[in-house]
Amino acid sequence: MALYEDLKVFSGNAHRKLAKDICAYLDIPLGKCEVFKFSNDNTFVRILENIRQQDVFLVQPIAFPVNDHIMELLIMIDAAKRASAGRITAVIPYYAYARSDKKDQPRVPITARLVANLIETAGADRVLTLELHAGQIQGFFNVPLDELSAIPNLANHFNARNVKSNIVVVATDAGDAKRARNMANRLDAPIAIVEKVRIGNQERVEAATLIGDVRDRTAIIVDDEIGTGGTVIATADTLRNHGARDIYCYAAHPVLAGKATEILEKSTIKELVVTDSLPVPPAKMGTKTSVVSVAPILGEAIQRIHSGTSVGAMFNGGGT
Repeated sequence: MALYEDLKVFSGNAHRKLAKDICAYLDIPLGKCEVFKFSNDNTFVRILENIRQQDVFLVQPIAFPVNDHIMELLIMIDAAKRASAGRITAVIPYYAYARSDKKDQPRVPITARLVANLIETAGADRVLTLELHAGQIQGFFNVPLDELSAIPNLANHFNARNVKSNIVVVATDAGDAKRARNMANRLDAPIAIVEKVRIGNQERVEAATLIGDVRDRTAIIVDDEIGTGGTVIATADTLRNHGARDIYCYAAHPVLAGKATEILEKSTIKELVVTDSLPVPPAKMGTKTSVVSVAPILGEAIQRIHSGTSVGAMFNGGGT
């Protein structure tokens, strides 16, 4: 039995198509609201239907332009709170600033924690997200947070390729080994790890050492996001130099900044598979790029949160 009254889903401007696909899964209409900027660059939000004591879900990945979409999310939360929503869940398929999760240099911020504080202060009662860059970001929140995994969807996509033997799953660094292990378990494959070195703050990466055997194998690079493409290109080059046969790249979040698509098109990567956690405009859709929808898992998680049943059971096969 639902803990709150009717379920309502609203969207900012970051990725309305994903919000509509989630609503199609839930078999409900997307909630009506206005989210726009005045001529003075101030963001305005108005919810156009009654949400008093409703279970409200606000879908807003923190997509480019990042800071505009953070402000939209915060103002949407505030608007819902002041409209007496029963519960407000921020659905953030892509959590920006996640790489700033620790002080790894002198006198730098922990911006991932700052964004968490802003979301809480605005009035969110809980958060639903997908494939955080680092799991410890969950601890930056003092409200319930559910982190979903895109790995089952990505593994199913590769299984459809019917490549059954000589597979190795590759982590782009030691910190991503757990994500690679989850993929490898679903594909019944070993893992390898490429040690990378990030050069200062210039978004340049050098792959240094390979741990594991990739010779004559089909290699599947697994990462949480594709930014400039530097990490996966360096990883792919290392794999090719060590005798890997075909190289695929699977990543949850297609940031695809700058000339990433062009660079990936020219690389040795055979196929890039991403989810629709972020919008992929036609200009960024290369011939090697495939998109897997996460609307069903987000929709299922929203339904489970609304009805008070287990979200974790979606991934471990349990019932409640």
